Amino acid sequence: MKKIMIVDDQPIIRKMILLALQDEHFVLTEACDADSAYQLMLKDKPDGIVLDVMMPGQLNGFQLCERIKQSPELSGIHVVLVTACGQIADQEFGRALGADAYFVKPFSPVALAMHMKEALLKEST
Repeated sequence: MKKIMIVDDQPIIRKMILLALQDEHFVLTEACDADSAYQLMLKDKPDGIVLDVMMPGQLNGFQLCERIKQSPELSGIHVVLVTACGQIADQEFGRALGADAYFVKPFSPVALAMHMKEALLKEST
């Protein structure tokens, strides 16, 4: 089973992503901000994270992505940014920080689920 954490301050977005990612191969957890997500992932490292960029708290999604990718313990987490920050510069910035994929809101939950399955289950098939 692969663990995926969904981090977004909007409950409706988290619910939509949870529904899209429901799969027998995934264990899903959620957090409402980057600060609590970071604390959770230190205790129980996920295999993947679906991460909003603009959230309340001390950390935004870009900062958490950078922190994950710079950490020897966490750098292997597959980070997918899902955000309304859709400018090319935002996408390039996210990728420069280490994001493995970037989805712009509104996005296709089906495409996100397909991406996560492909990224996290490829070694299982």
